[in-house]
Amino acid sequence: MIRVLVVDDHPIVRKGIVSMLDIETDIQVIGECVNGIEAVEKAKTAKPDVIVMDLVMPEMDGVEAIRAIKTYNPDEKILVLTSFTSDEKVFAAIEAGASGYLLKDSDPEDLVRAIHQVHRGESSLHPQIARKLLNQMTRPKTQSVPAQIDTLTDRELEVLASLGKGLTNQEIAEKLFVSKATVHTHVSNILSKLNLTNRTQAALYAQKEGLKPGT
Repeated sequence: MIRVLVVDDHPIVRKGIVSMLDIETDIQVIGECVNGIEAVEKAKTAKPDVIVMDLVMPEMDGVEAIRAIKTYNPDEKILVLTSFTSDEKVFAAIEAGASGYLLKDSDPEDLVRAIHQVHRGESSLHPQIARKLLNQMTRPKTQSVPAQIDTLTDRELEVLASLGKGLTNQEIAEKLFVSKATVHTHVSNILSKLNLTNRTQAALYAQKEGLKPGT
């Protein structure tokens, strides 16, 4: 059972999301919040598996809430569900630590699928958002990219390629015959060496560079 916290300031939208998720046999909505402040407090006490987070809300917006939640619980899985596609909103949310970014005009099954993906530790991005991020990552610092890649060990390259394929830490550990803790260390080293914020950016980086496991 995936325990989900829904955060949205619009009652009709929030109730609609809850009603939609309530019919899923393996998803349980454990709470609702109307702003980022409530979300931060509820996340501490309810300990949800996945938080479905709107971005534009009163008192504290979604990006601020993501930052606050990830500060005390870096492993919290957060899926952004919003109407906004501006670069400013997209990049800020991903940099803050969101694992997925879905638009509100998506089909209900897309939301359910995204919740499952994020819960498994995978990235889940609306195609329009994925294109924005990939385009952004091709622009800056082209001179430094080869040097950054050169700092990765062969094992880190293998882990990075696996991230690009959407594998979770557990799946990578089984594939490489190492512990999950070892994979976590490799991922941390990769993010540090490539100046990336989270595994979502790492996965996009691997896709941009055309990295494939075993090559």
